[in-house]
Amino acid sequence: METDYLTIQAAGHHELEIKKSRFIADLDRATTEAEAQAFLADVIAREPKATHHCWAYVLGDHDQIQRESDNGEPSGTAGVPILTVLQRNHLHNTIAVVTRYFGGIKLGAGGLIRAYSNATSTGIEAVGVVKRVRQRAIQITVDYPNYDRLSHYLKENDLTVLQTLYTSSVQVTIAVDLAAVEATQQDITNFLNDRLTMTLGAVDYHEIPVEIHASSRGDD
Repeated sequence: METDYLTIQAAGHHELEIKKSRFIADLDRATTEAEAQAFLADVIAREPKATHHCWAYVLGDHDQIQRESDNGEPSGTAGVPILTVLQRNHLHNTIAVVTRYFGGIKLGAGGLIRAYSNATSTGIEAVGVVKRVRQRAIQITVDYPNYDRLSHYLKENDLTVLQTLYTSSVQVTIAVDLAAVEATQQDITNFLNDRLTMTLGAVDYHEIPVEIHASSRGDD
């Protein structure tokens, strides 16, 4: 994928009880259908006595692979709500599996849709969301007298520090959005009156935590 995108922060799970039924949402990252299906198989193996294992995933550079399954629940009451929550949160390369242990009380179609939506959205809140941003590393070398000024600049401009090495001088590696590289280089150079050396590094994804807003939940 060549653009910035949202995904879950880490694999994890979260459990809800709704009218005596247990709903366990498991989430993970996946880049291929084989990875997604392997994760599904792991969840099923962990919870072999569950009543249902309903799931959905969104994969691919352009979200071109989207699948869902009700796994025996009434049509459209489980897989589609799970997928809808993934879409509302704009999550990419993500699989969600919601395992249900039936508690003896039928929820009805509307109740099932709400239950699977809420299980998925609270699961996402539990594991967290990050924005994966393509950034270039820039290594800045300064002498010790200028290090405090550089640190102040980086904090004031909310730039991510990847590494700091203290030798005869100080080498600070920062991550900068691709579109801002040239302007950032010039700005730092001007700020330190050209008392530095700067080296461009590799382009890679870096992850920034994202707050989940209520409008992205499935309980509306």
